[in-house]
Amino acid sequence: MTASKCTLACLSCLFVLLAALAGAQSSPFEKAFRDGTAEMRAGHLEAAAQDFSKAVELSPSFAEAHFNLGLVFLQEKRFEDAASSLGRSIALKPRLRGANLFLGIARYRRNEYDLSIAALTRETQIDPTNPHAFMWLGVAQLAKGDATSATTSLDRANKLKPDDVDILYHRGRAHMLVSKASYEQLYKVSPDSWRVHQVLAQSFAEADRLDDAIAEAQLAIKLKPDEPGLHEELGNLYWQLNKLADAETEFQKELEADLESTDSMYKLGVISIERSKPEVAAKLLGDVLKRTPHSADAEYQLGRAEAQMGSLDDAVHQFELAVSDSQNVATETLRQSYYQLAQLYRRQQKPQESRAALDSFMRLKREADAQQAQNLQGKLRRSAELQQPAR
Repeated sequence: MTASKCTLACLSCLFVLLAALAGAQSSPFEKAFRDGTAEMRAGHLEAAAQDFSKAVELSPSFAEAHFNLGLVFLQEKRFEDAASSLGRSIALKPRLRGANLFLGIARYRRNEYDLSIAALTRETQIDPTNPHAFMWLGVAQLAKGDATSATTSLDRANKLKPDDVDILYHRGRAHMLVSKASYEQLYKVSPDSWRVHQVLAQSFAEADRLDDAIAEAQLAIKLKPDEPGLHEELGNLYWQLNKLADAETEFQKELEADLESTDSMYKLGVISIERSKPEVAAKLLGDVLKRTPHSADAEYQLGRAEAQMGSLDDAVHQFELAVSDSQNVATETLRQSYYQLAQLYRRQQKPQESRAALDSFMRLKREADAQQAQNLQGKLRRSAELQQPAR
């Protein structure tokens, strides 16, 4: 694995700063340093290495010159030379930002994982807001086989930079390895445990093997029938297969095992609407709203139940609440609430309100369609980039 583009992207900023610092040095040094900076930024690594080597000779105590030379060596994949130069810069200036980060990367590339982890740990202490330092620390910990520590480091990196693709990839891998080890230990300790069947059910569900998932979920329930959560998981599986009667039974059993399961209460209410039991749904969803007021989803579903019972004014009120409590977030609930309102206002002989609600629905739908098309184009573009031969 090479140093990521996002990690090296900050170097241009460093070069500007370091070139300014060189102004206090002798003219030959300043020229060598500035030339090296220009060559490095232009991607002329061999020339940059020569210039920075000259700068080091002219001013061997200037830490930043050793630092830049180390960066050139790192990009040239001369990892031993990079580690030597970066180590020298740290010896001269222990708290030089970035030096321990790139030293850690160089050590990692040489499979010196303990030394890499030590350097990267120092970088996180010097600059605790640097997501790439925590990412590389996690990468080195993964390479050493310490997935548990890696999850801590990569979780911190993700918190600092939530949308970084590299961080997300390594974080997911670390958590996957921890989960795998935990499940393997679970099976080793108690192969006949209901937990094993629960894990297998979840694994089959993720692989879209729903019939196998249902079989494992049923075995888990057979061994632990009153365990909260198990019936809800089985109900979810039945719902995915559109087996609403079976799903309804499981959600009812979940509420018997856990009277406080608001999620099962809500799901049972929605299924009751689908099975034309609006009175049952209205009671369940009303209870949900007592527990979680201003839930736009519950208000929308309660509006559906009221409409099914013919209570148009109550249905309109619930859909209006759903719109208000959506807080202008363009969700499917908000779009459908406007659509339902357009239909109900028309039945109430309110043409202006109906038109306004329909216009809002159409606007949100256009925005959603445009976003979906943009996401698809992005996926296609990334797929095409991945298929291009490396240069």
